Amino acid sequence: MKILVCITHVPDTTAKIAFTDNNKKFDANGVQFIIGPYDDYALARAVELKESSGGTLTVLNIGTSETEPTIRKALAIGADDAIRINAEPTDSLFVAKQIAVHAKEANYDLIMMGRESIDFNGGMVHGMVGELLGIPAISPVMKLDIEGDKATMAREIEGGKEYLELSLPFIAGCQEPIAEWKIPNMRGIMSARSKKLEVIEPVSADVAGQLEQYELPPAKGAVKMIDADNVEELVKLLKNEAKVI
Repeated sequence: MKILVCITHVPDTTAKIAFTDNNKKFDANGVQFIIGPYDDYALARAVELKESSGGTLTVLNIGTSETEPTIRKALAIGADDAIRINAEPTDSLFVAKQIAVHAKEANYDLIMMGRESIDFNGGMVHGMVGELLGIPAISPVMKLDIEGDKATMAREIEGGKEYLELSLPFIAGCQEPIAEWKIPNMRGIMSARSKKLEVIEPVSADVAGQLEQYELPPAKGAVKMIDADNVEELVKLLKNEAKVI
């Protein structure tokens, strides 16, 4: 089985976020970058599928040279080789077209990625890639098993779970608890240094969206303590200030 896992290069979830140039650019100074947490789930399950069924596992990232340490971590976790498409991931459609063109040429049996990236949280790339390739795209996948050319999976839907069975190839947008994150061991870290990381240039693709400005969420307001016996005041504040009732 030939598996492709698409990974994102995103700020650590604990990083302090700031912007420059009148809030038009993200300030990456001092920020630690990681594999997107949802992509980590996809990668972990892909490693398990490769170990149980055989085949190859390639990771792909759309990014500049700054993303290569993140890609090397994916290689240390268990990918066989990696591809970096040398471009800024400007919007979802641009990213989807880069993935689709490469995937069509390489003819993968299974394409996996996170349900969404944690920087922009668009959750659109898997669906767009599926449309461009003309194959099913399922998300968010919580359980995935492969036997031969058949897959069984469970995905989260509103109010419950949906169980599906379909044939390869397809695209899976993954989330927990599909697998447990894997931490690279020393052997994996050492072997990652010699694994192939191919850099290719992007294909021409129109950018459908343009970023105008970043904005941080509003600061949390001060906590108001209400006496337990003053229910009337609590209701008033929830209605007029919090506006939740």
